[in-house]
Amino acid sequence: MKTTFEGTMQSLDTTIPDPALIVLIGAAGSGKSTWASTWPSTQVLELDQFRAMVSDEAGDQEATLSAVHVMHTVLDARLARKRTTVIDATNTEERVRAGLVQMARNYGMPTVAFLVSTPASVCVERQAARTLDRAVPEGVVRRQHAEAVAAFPQLRSEGFDHVVFADNIHRLEPLLKRASDTRRRELGWDGGDGLGGLLLVRRTFGEQVLPLWRWRDNSPLAGGDRVGEIRLGPDRLILALRTDVDGEGDVGFDLLVGCPYDDECDAPAWQPVSSVTDLWTAHTSDTGLHPDAVCSVHGGPDDVDQEADDHNQDDDPEGRADLEEQFAAAVRA
Repeated sequence: MKTTFEGTMQSLDTTIPDPALIVLIGAAGSGKSTWASTWPSTQVLELDQFRAMVSDEAGDQEATLSAVHVMHTVLDARLARKRTTVIDATNTEERVRAGLVQMARNYGMPTVAFLVSTPASVCVERQAARTLDRAVPEGVVRRQHAEAVAAFPQLRSEGFDHVVFADNIHRLEPLLKRASDTRRRELGWDGGDGLGGLLLVRRTFGEQVLPLWRWRDNSPLAGGDRVGEIRLGPDRLILALRTDVDGEGDVGFDLLVGCPYDDECDAPAWQPVSSVTDLWTAHTSDTGLHPDAVCSVHGGPDDVDQEADDHNQDDDPEGRADLEEQFAAAVRA
């Protein structure tokens, strides 16, 4: 059995019509999903995603039949509307390809076999970097690769209108164009409002936090620094945007927390957070104080061992009351 795509006698084909059904063909780990990402996400049907939809596990092979059924339902709807669609799966079995070609023929859509001819050894090596639910056994990867090689000479006779190799197709331009358009929208360079102050929020905490975020402008809680919050139902996290961290001009966020040094202290305290993982940890952890937490009254960890009268709440009752009221107002708002 052949183990390489080299030495073929077929003429070079680089035609990908639009609209068309584009069937990616290659072993697990060959890089199909990377190529698929050069098309808009709405045009890509990835079998792993449909497995996850029906079973919660992208690598659940027992869910494949159900996943294929759902994927074909979506594909049928897209073909009926003459929409370019990319099938991101191994597609190394002839019966699988035959079903896809027939669906395209039913709607008069041209078909493209898109071969991703990565060496089998590389496909195998890439499995080591995958999570357990996504990794494919070496024997399966090598079988898929051999099937893809064997399929190449007969793809035309199977009914594909075009047979192209990924290494001969220029797809970087459309990928960069979409990335550029997205960035321009985010920055407001397309004439829109853009993300504005949410750019830093997304960069720090990720996309999923954005719908929950709102700025609380003019809040006095953070000593003049801008205050924002993440709110979902009864849950709320209040943060301050620090623009001169450690006096070095760095930018970062602090999370409003209770005083970690005195259970009876009601003054606001702040601890640095630099990722959504920090937020999750702070929201769920009961392991004690953050090493860099600073209380508005008790100071930081280097201050808590001072004499007791340095922390006497009666030393500055008006200042203390003001801090407590700010804290309480922030929680009530």
